[in-house]
Amino acid sequence: MRLDKFLKISRIIKRRTVAKDIANQGRITINDRVAKSSSNVNSNDVLVIKFGNKTLKLQVNQLFETTKKADADRMYTVLDEQYERDFREE
Repeated sequence: MRLDKFLKISRIIKRRTVAKDIANQGRITINDRVAKSSSNVNSNDVLVIKFGNKTLKLQVNQLFETTKKADADRMYTVLDEQYERDFREE
């Protein structure tokens, strides 16, 4: 399954075009390799997604062509979630 489609169906990112933009900016890796939006995602792959001040590391469990909102979280397991500190707050 394409990376941008996986991110949308799993509801990690709400819009496929946004997922495509983030991937093509080099902010997503699959198994420690920079991924494009057209990269293939398979079960047991480890994804690292860099949002603004948040980095999300997850493992792909299952791939579904379509899913309901309640079942979307079965597609992946969050391994780590880190937030960068905003030093302007100090």
